[in-house]
Amino acid sequence: MRVLGVDPGLTRCGVGVVEGVAGRPLTMVGVGVVRTPADADLGHRLVAVEQGIEQWLDEHRPEYVAVERVFSQHNVRTVMGTAQASAVAILCASRRGIPVALHTPSEVKAAVTGSGRADKAQVGAMVTRLLRLAAPPRPADAADALALAICHIWRAPAQNRLQRAVALHTAAAPGSAASPATRSPAAPPSRRTAPHPKGSTA
Repeated sequence: MRVLGVDPGLTRCGVGVVEGVAGRPLTMVGVGVVRTPADADLGHRLVAVEQGIEQWLDEHRPEYVAVERVFSQHNVRTVMGTAQASAVAILCASRRGIPVALHTPSEVKAAVTGSGRADKAQVGAMVTRLLRLAAPPRPADAADALALAICHIWRAPAQNRLQRAVALHTAAAPGSAASPATRSPAAPPSRRTAPHPKGSTA
């Protein structure tokens, strides 16, 4: 499985490609950052993010794209930029028919370090160890992108099993389109008694 992780952002959008399967050593295929100038027009910045992600999709041909799920922050301006860059990444992947998965920061931290409250230094250290790198990727956005890819590779088997179980349960549920139609048993034909001839006794 080859996964492109995207840590969305307007100024720095981290991207990293990891290949492997759960339970086996993973390999880093590439890592980097798509940058845009902070003083540029918003539209131009979004186009630059799109072009950068498209270049990574062309070069590495991932089977999946994992994007950090945007969560509420006190800095509304920052979260807006993150959401806009996230939407661009989702659009680029979906336009090519590549499945997209969203993972929260806590899910990524827990998957990589074992703690959903780990800081960026701990995440970078574990990414370095798991991918057998000489040094932690810089900047932290790049390490976060690799962590997203690792998280998806490790979580995908469980998610797939859950989705299959839900699909089977839905298909077997009464009244679902996939289940056999249930019909109420037909009432037996009514039996009529012939009228007695006049003058006869019952």
